[in-house]
Formats: sequence, structure tokens, C-alpha cells
Amino acid sequence: MPAASPLPAAAAGTFRLGDMTVNRMGFGAMRITGQGVWGEPKDVEGCKRLLRRVVELGINLIDTAASYGPDVSERLIGETLHPYANGLVIATKGGLTRSGPGGWHAHCSPEELTRDLEGSLRKLRVERIDLYQLHTVDPKVPFEDSVGTLARLREQGKIRHVGLSNVSVEQLRKARKIVPIVSVQNRYNLSDRYSEDVLIECEKEGIGFLPWYPLAASSLATEASPLAQAAKRHNVTPGQLALAWLLHRSPVMLPIPGTSSIAHLEENTAAAAVKLSPDEVRQLGGR
Repeated sequence: MPAASPLPAAAAGTFRLGDMTVNRMGFGAMRITGQGVWGEPKDVEGCKRLLRRVVELGINLIDTAASYGPDVSERLIGETLHPYANGLVIATKGGLTRSGPGGWHAHCSPEELTRDLEGSLRKLRVERIDLYQLHTVDPKVPFEDSVGTLARLREQGKIRHVGLSNVSVEQLRKARKIVPIVSVQNRYNLSDRYSEDVLIECEKEGIGFLPWYPLAASSLATEASPLAQAAKRHNVTPGQLALAWLLHRSPVMLPIPGTSSIAHLEENTAAAAVKLSPDEVRQLGGR
């Protein structure tokens, strides 16, 4: 009997997050909510079908947050996928509260982070979060207090691994003096590489880098642009090419594109199989 074909998400290889091995193409679950990442989605059953398809495609890193909905994304994941398949990593985040669609506010005090974490455990139906990430830096709270809270929750067995989001190199280094950090989630894409120095630091230290907003390539996708021309050569969409570029840009890169559409999910996941030459990566902006 011939060997089974590898699942699409496995085409880009794997990465070790602490003691967890994940396929490098992940899924961001922000869009399985209502408009503005607020409230219930219009098609709840459609979102559940989407989540099941995520796992079928071999994606074993799903990123969510307490603030998505709020609570909606985590709850739907728990309702749909629990009990979780062996090796499926559910990463979530705490430290942001909502005041309506478009309203995002930091709340990273020890009490608020502990409350967020306890809510995530309940909604995801687990006793320990595989990867719990500080969602933002709260200017009202000493950074060391926020990170120290996650370190204590890890010591209590409620967090397996700690990650950060929206941090600088200096903040990453400070956090690593308090608790081991296995991942950073910052905005990064072809047209916005403000966090380049953070990515380089993650490469140096073997820390996973989850780029949020990975598909912001529309301004680069004019018909004559290098992105559009490369996409045409590979017979893929500019969005797929932008994801492929991220995967080729760094071995620590773990894209987590999000969508509420199964067709778009399958298109994104197929980008893991796109092979770019070193020249193509450099032409698009790689080192």
C-alpha cells in the first residue's frame, strides 16, 4: 500500500515550540466571530465546519484570544474540537478587553490576567493552556508584573508555555529573565516589517514568530509588481505568494492567517507547498 500523502499544512515543515511540535502553517481564529470581531458569527454552524476543516488539513496550531468576540472564538473552539486531537496546540491570549467593535483596551494587571486565564480554561475546556500569550503591553501596569503573573500561573500548572505579543526586543529580553518565552506574535507582512528586529532576535534565540496581519499585501499586488509577477509564475494568488514568502523568510516564522471561509482556508493552507527560489525571496524583500 502506498504511503498516505502528507496533509497540506505539513508541506512547510515543522517547528518546536518548547516541547510541542507544530506544522509551520497555522490558523488564526479571530474571524469566527461577528463583524468587527464582536459578538456571534452570522453562521455558527459554518464556523464549526471551518474549524473541523482546519484540523483535517493538518493544521495543528490554532491561535485565538479571550478578546475575540469577546469569548466567542474560544467558546466555539471548545464546543467544536474538544476533546482535542493528539498534538493539536490551542494558543490563546489575555490582556485585552473590549468596548464594542473596534474597541480594544489593555488590561494586564495580575488580577485581570488571572481572570482572563481562568475564563480561557473554562471556554476551551482544558486544565492547562498549551501556549498562553500576553496580548499587549499595558502602559498602566509594570511589564514585569504582567509577565510575572504568567510565570506564576505557569508554576501553578495552568500554562504550559508562555508567549508575548506586540513587544519590542527590549521587552522580549526583559520577559525572558522572568520566564521562558517560546513565541512572539507581532504584526509582520510583506508591506509592514516594523518588527524586523524582533524577528531577528527570535531567530537568534530559537523563538517562534507568529506574524499577525500576514496577508496585508494588496498595496504590493499591482499587475506589474514583483509579488504579482511571482504569483503568476507559480500559478497562485498574490495572497498565497505572500504567505509563501513569510514561510521562506525565516525558519522561525509561523503564519496564522485567519478567515471564516473554508475555500479561503484551503487556499491559504495550499501556500505551504509553494517553493520560492532564494532570488525570488530577495526580490520580494528577504535578506
